[in-house]
Amino acid sequence: MDWINSLLWGDGIAHTVLLLAFVIAAGIRLGKIKIGGVSLGITFVLFVGIAMSHFGFRVNHEVLHFVKEFGLILFVYAVGLQVGPGFFSSFKKGGITLNLLAAGIVVFGVLITILIHFITDVPMPTMVGILSGAVTNTPGLGAAQDAYAGAGNTDGDPSIALGYAVAYPLGVVGIIFSITVIRYIFRVNMASENERIEAEDAAKREAVKLLSLEVQNPALYNKDIKTIIGLINRELVISRVRRPDGRIDIASPHSVLCEHDKVLVITAPKDYEAITAFIGREIDMSSEQWNTRDADLLSRRILVTRPEINGKSLAQLHLRNRFGVNITRVNRSGIDLIARPGLALQVGDRVMVVGHREAIAGVEKELGNQLKRLNDPNLIPLFIGIFLGVLLGSIPFAFPGIPQPIKLGLAGGPLIVAILVSVFGPKFKLVTYATMSANLMLREIGICLFLACVGLEAGERFVSTLVDGGGMLWVALGVIITVVPLLTFGIIGKGLCKLNYFSLMGLLAGSTTDPPALAYSTATAGNDTPSVCYASVYPLTMFLRIMCAQLLIVLFV
Repeated sequence: MDWINSLLWGDGIAHTVLLLAFVIAAGIRLGKIKIGGVSLGITFVLFVGIAMSHFGFRVNHEVLHFVKEFGLILFVYAVGLQVGPGFFSSFKKGGITLNLLAAGIVVFGVLITILIHFITDVPMPTMVGILSGAVTNTPGLGAAQDAYAGAGNTDGDPSIALGYAVAYPLGVVGIIFSITVIRYIFRVNMASENERIEAEDAAKREAVKLLSLEVQNPALYNKDIKTIIGLINRELVISRVRRPDGRIDIASPHSVLCEHDKVLVITAPKDYEAITAFIGREIDMSSEQWNTRDADLLSRRILVTRPEINGKSLAQLHLRNRFGVNITRVNRSGIDLIARPGLALQVGDRVMVVGHREAIAGVEKELGNQLKRLNDPNLIPLFIGIFLGVLLGSIPFAFPGIPQPIKLGLAGGPLIVAILVSVFGPKFKLVTYATMSANLMLREIGICLFLACVGLEAGERFVSTLVDGGGMLWVALGVIITVVPLLTFGIIGKGLCKLNYFSLMGLLAGSTTDPPALAYSTATAGNDTPSVCYASVYPLTMFLRIMCAQLLIVLFV
């Protein structure tokens, strides 16, 4: 029976894999249990790891450290790939207000943490752990541990993970509590808020608008489409032309428009009025009326799957001149984009093509249109990105007044590189496309490995710390760090910035990067507004949480 004893209590590879697998499986299963409609989700892996470590199950320290850091790298890199495409656009228009409020919540929480440190003399590493747990930010915990080890503390500080663990449960509850309190402070009427959301979204629900117009501007008569588009200087595509005799033609740059011609225009909603005033009057024509009787003329969405097309613009491909087709719009991640010549295609895009059957077949061959190709993982860009992320995270940056150089670390470096690669990768012929399920699998494996290792690392001293080592004080401090910034900026957002309540729910959940709070907000709202606002502030918040955790360690340790 020695093999059983070695398997359960040894420190070999089989023991490590067995223990990690059990901790992760049990944690995920227990995390599905809801109390008061709220569950801890995947974070319960941390507490199962703590329990197993408390009862004597151990893993070799070097192995544990490697698995923990590798899991963190996988998690933050997958998060960066997911949020990267929307990172820079999140600062536009209304997103500026949301991101400023979210940044205010982060900074205020950090200031409260520093103040508590000086008042209570709780060590800063412990306070950073409490801060990360209070705002349910696991990458912040990883960044703090990485920064602490980078400062020459090779043995680490278990109080960072302990502070995170004791503050986390009430952190989840505190976020939902703050969302609920703001609702009652402002006496929010959910039905009225729903009507307001619908009114605000009605004008911007579509990224492109289809217009049927009759040419009535004499200045356009007998001019080709290329000249007309140059005159109006707006983003639009003329897809089809209906002649007065009823004949429907595919529009090309050389198509000449005459009086009483009817055109099908694809444009952005913001350009709708200008284009209508310039060309003529809007007419009522259904999509069926735009369909030609020519059975050989088709309209089809073609999937971009050839890696060679990645990063090339529509102008570079010359599809219209080579095949005689018309490209009207491009669907990317569920959003329709106007097919302007400078638009660079990416693997995974769906291109709307209008043309004859043989021409469309040629375009299909050019773009790929093979769904099976998208299921193949693009591992080279993945590991190039991780390589560059670790390299960036290891570079020390010196700042005046800071005693030691700052590193982005194994959390910040891969996160930044993933965001940059997802946005600019296609320009360098890097295929960064991954299915949502593939990204989610990579992210969940990474965070599960990280949480399991953190729990196994901290569990030996967890109970004694909670009972005899000031753990109850840490819980109370965590509640303060959670609730005070959220209530303060929640009141500012609702009272001064006049945000609707559903947007505010997403803002508060996103500023703490807390999925359980997002799930609660979405279920309460009954629409996707909280999710949209959560995604708008998530990238910046995640970046600030990671950077602030490291800065606190560097400045105060």
